[in-house]
Amino acid sequence: MSSRASSCTLPPLLSLLLSSAIAMAPSDMTTEPDIRRKGPRLEEAISNPGAVKINVKGAFIVDDEPRSRSPVEAEGVHYENKDIRLPHHTGVVSHVAVDIGGSLAKLVYFTRELDAADNGGRLNFINFETHRIDICINFIRQLKEEHEKRNGSVPDELCVVATGGGAFKFYDKLKKALDVNILREEEMECLIIGLDFFITEIPNEVFTYSDTDSEPMQFAEARPDVYPYLLVNIGSGVSMIKVSGPRQFERVGGTHLGGGTFWGIMSLLTGARTFDDMLAMADRGDNAGVDMLVGDIYGMDYTKIGLKSTAIASTFGKVFRLKNAAERGAEDGEGLIHDEEFERSNGGVNFRHEDMSRSLLYAISNNIGQIAYLQSEKHQVKHIYFGGSFIRGHRQTMNTLSYAIRFWSKGEKQAYFLRHEGYLGAVGAFIRRQPQNWGRRNSIDEVVAPQAVRNIVMNSGLNPEQNGSPSSS
Repeated sequence: MSSRASSCTLPPLLSLLLSSAIAMAPSDMTTEPDIRRKGPRLEEAISNPGAVKINVKGAFIVDDEPRSRSPVEAEGVHYENKDIRLPHHTGVVSHVAVDIGGSLAKLVYFTRELDAADNGGRLNFINFETHRIDICINFIRQLKEEHEKRNGSVPDELCVVATGGGAFKFYDKLKKALDVNILREEEMECLIIGLDFFITEIPNEVFTYSDTDSEPMQFAEARPDVYPYLLVNIGSGVSMIKVSGPRQFERVGGTHLGGGTFWGIMSLLTGARTFDDMLAMADRGDNAGVDMLVGDIYGMDYTKIGLKSTAIASTFGKVFRLKNAAERGAEDGEGLIHDEEFERSNGGVNFRHEDMSRSLLYAISNNIGQIAYLQSEKHQVKHIYFGGSFIRGHRQTMNTLSYAIRFWSKGEKQAYFLRHEGYLGAVGAFIRRQPQNWGRRNSIDEVVAPQAVRNIVMNSGLNPEQNGSPSSS
């Protein structure tokens, strides 16, 4: 090496970046990558809170354990028993992620399993009704205190990664109550990152649903052609996002008739206090008690246009007719013969809450399904994923959405669902800084580090072919 080359020194920051990148790079002397060191090498190069790259190699959903007790016992809190095991992530995780929507705050956090043979950990999922955000904040504070006791961390090393509208609405409240860094991430991008993670990294996450099959729930096979697809995210409202590639997306439409609509109208009609209560009522209901069906009009199927007698002609269409009949009967003093469709009370008609719940659930789900189909046609997308907390794994909701897509597409398109459908945004925020070039079951690509070295060297003005000598200009 020439004296000129030997006297060349790098700026301290560049030297640090270069050494970190080199530490991540595989040795040129080996023919196979050292898979065991992927996670540790990557974590050694990370120092910023919330920027830990989670090693998801070998991740899977825990299905074979008994249902565990919720860490928070309170009304309006729902703990998911579908943890995701991360057997190869052994590093300390100094952040939690929360997606705060108009109705629910969805929280994702990591716990270590020191007694496990692989010494890995798992992702945990819990949600809170947004109007009970203080309960959510108190739980995050507990997680923070447990983390500090276990790892001896100081507050500056911890952070909360927040997304959704509540990341802005409750920013000051979170900051004051938790005294940690609050990192806000863009909502739509987090949704797509979360969905891509589930599609490409987690086995038995994506499935189809149809009650006409002997096994209604069928896990979807992995596809090499992931893109393009349409994400229909059903929260308080509905957003429809066309995804063309990793982090390449645009919101193409939506509707304000979503989960919040169902929740609000059901609260007015039935007095039900929780979403789970409303779904339970829908399970027990029969929409024929309030909906006008094709059979009510034709007395049979309308086969010429492909409509069964049970198809809904008008949501809540029977209500007006039956109420009028009841009122006329009361005026005439004749009364009405008791019918399972309604109960007589003080000369009026009290429709069953369960029937109203089933009818409204069908109305909103059918509407979303039809709009989703129209958007998929307009943007030439075949695969449609439904996410959001409105679904909640509820069989009637999934079956209605699936039926709508099959019906309108004449069987050419398929609706896909996820077992963690309500946590796309929260998971996306949690793993926000993952490498962009994930492949199925291949969370960290060895090519990233060598490319990073080349980029750093070239941007520094050094010629990589001259062993550190400044390039001539």
